[in-house]
Amino acid sequence: MDFKQILAKLSASFQKIWSWLKPYWNRFRKWRRHVWKKYHVNKIILLTALVAILGFSMYLFYVAKSTNVSTLKSGLEQVTTVYDKDGDEAGTLSKYGQKGTFVTIDQVSQHIKDAVISTEDKRFYEHKGFDVRGIARAAVRMVINRNTSGGGGSTITQQLAKNAYLTLDQTFDRKARELFLAIEIEKQYSKDEILEMYLNNAYFANGVWGVEDASHKYFGKSAADVTIDEAAVIAGMLKGPGIYNPIDHLDNAKDRRDTVLDLMVTNGKLDEATAGQLKSEELYVRDDFYHVDDSYTFPYYFDDVINEAEHKAGIKDEDLVSKGYKIYTTLDQNYQKAMNTSFENDSLFPPNAEDGEKVQGASIAINPTTGGVMAVVGGRGDYTPRGLNRATNSTVSLSPGSTLKPLAVYTPALEAGYEPNDMLKDEPLSFYDVQNYTRTYSGQAPMYQALAQSLNAPAVWLLNEIGLDRGYKKVEKFGISLNEKDRYYGLALGGLTKGTNPLKMASAYSVFANQGERIEPYYITKIVDASGTVVYENKPKSVRVTTPEVAEEMTSMMQGVFSSGTGVDAQPYGYTMAGKTGTTESVNVDDASKDQWIIGYTPDVVIATWVGFDESSETHYLTGGSGSNLATLFRDESQRILAASPGTPFSVADASQENQTTESEEDFRQKLGEFGNNVKENAGKLGGKLKEGAEVLKDSLSDLLGGLRERIGQ
Repeated sequence: MDFKQILAKLSASFQKIWSWLKPYWNRFRKWRRHVWKKYHVNKIILLTALVAILGFSMYLFYVAKSTNVSTLKSGLEQVTTVYDKDGDEAGTLSKYGQKGTFVTIDQVSQHIKDAVISTEDKRFYEHKGFDVRGIARAAVRMVINRNTSGGGGSTITQQLAKNAYLTLDQTFDRKARELFLAIEIEKQYSKDEILEMYLNNAYFANGVWGVEDASHKYFGKSAADVTIDEAAVIAGMLKGPGIYNPIDHLDNAKDRRDTVLDLMVTNGKLDEATAGQLKSEELYVRDDFYHVDDSYTFPYYFDDVINEAEHKAGIKDEDLVSKGYKIYTTLDQNYQKAMNTSFENDSLFPPNAEDGEKVQGASIAINPTTGGVMAVVGGRGDYTPRGLNRATNSTVSLSPGSTLKPLAVYTPALEAGYEPNDMLKDEPLSFYDVQNYTRTYSGQAPMYQALAQSLNAPAVWLLNEIGLDRGYKKVEKFGISLNEKDRYYGLALGGLTKGTNPLKMASAYSVFANQGERIEPYYITKIVDASGTVVYENKPKSVRVTTPEVAEEMTSMMQGVFSSGTGVDAQPYGYTMAGKTGTTESVNVDDASKDQWIIGYTPDVVIATWVGFDESSETHYLTGGSGSNLATLFRDESQRILAASPGTPFSVADASQENQTTESEEDFRQKLGEFGNNVKENAGKLGGKLKEGAEVLKDSLSDLLGGLRERIGQ
């Protein structure tokens, strides 16, 4: 059967179906016309459409009115600036902002103004923000092409609104928003002000924003000195800077220049003879643009400021860096410079791996009484813009090791009634396989000593005594996220499923320095927009973790870590700190470690520092413990930071020193008592001897005197 026969059979089948369906269809059409007429359906559809249009217009009107266009100019003129805790300028975010050198309209060549207006919006000085004829042309193009590509309907004011507030999506909704915003901008600013903002906010390829920097980038001169043909090149780039800039596409730039010159002639800004002469001339490029932005002073800190502004204040990062905000933070520039200095000194770190990979590190300093982050370094080596910050990134999972002992064991133990002098078992345990770092046991040890020396067996034993659930819940109370798999005795040693990071650990230890209260860490205190309005103000959140008494007892015990315990080599000279060291074992190499920690604090600052490899392996591991390996870096870092701190002393004494003093006094009293008894006993014996000697002496003197009398008598 050929194809024609198949079609004939299909046609016959459809004819039969239609013959059967036609009476029903005609009946339905009569009924529909009757209902349509009876219930005025046409009017209902028309009314619905009008209501929809009215509603959409009201929505766009609201969007336009709710957008603060009054800050547009000041936002474009100003650079977003970061201020420290004292209100002093610390740097800017211009590195990421769409900012060039801002110039006023009278500093721009008239040739540039004429070329831009002739090319982009020849009725610029006549319309009120939108051009009806331009919109009509765009509408015809949309009908013909069945899409909104091609543009052509946007005025300079609309383009400014798009660049400042909207996305580049070619959608009807965006175009409508653009139009309403343009009307609002026209109400707020003069035509010259609008043109000034547009020229300063336009992109000209090769990382250049604004006509001033573009003039230097492509012609080696100021925007005020640009010639007619050069102005035509600059105006021509607005259509597509990536394909019409003369550095990357010289021929395209010349062709586009000629088109702009023709448009200037059409618009009455240039005569044909001059345009023809300029078209015949060669185009020369001279680049004297040099812009090194070193105002992004503290990269890791500023990165986190941008992230916090986006997540907490709801300000998009592209708006934050471009719209002239003032961001007030908790940054301490002295602390940050001190931390940077230590991390830039390679001699303070363990040696590189065999393949040359650097040992990584991260550190953070926070104010325990406010929760404010005062300094942060997220890694060593080359900084990656907006890259990984090992100190704060939520994706970083580092095993805390023994730094978790104060949180999981000793704090809940004190809350349960234990005291720093209580003796803890230091011996192998039947319910959990645990060894001390030295592989030796002493039978028992006082709590303060077990903490200072980071003994593993007493910590696990004590966790069992107080109850695993109590320790688990207390760690969560300190702000450390746990997994149900972490509910085991290894919790006492910092064996976590997902790990943590220096920010969370510093925040947890701030509890001890802040009378048992933890304040959620933050960077930003407030954000002010270009008009001076406070658009965000931080309200720190706090939680009571333990009592002030327990916090002080923990501080008393943890001072021993630096005075006589595992952190003695990390003790900054001339300063008293409390805290804890921590080391996690490598699973790839025996007697090697993966992570090393030292967390130290005073009443003024908490410093949490970590070193290790991003990926531990048979060739990427650390030797020794944190108390010796990381000690050099931490001592240097903390000594520099504490030198700039207020120097507030602890209100409690070092438990280990206090107990040593007590033991020494008791020994002295015992020895003094023994000495007194010996003196008393020997004094008795001596008294008897002296009495006997006195009687002998008395008899001798009597005999002598008697002899003398006899001689005198003779």
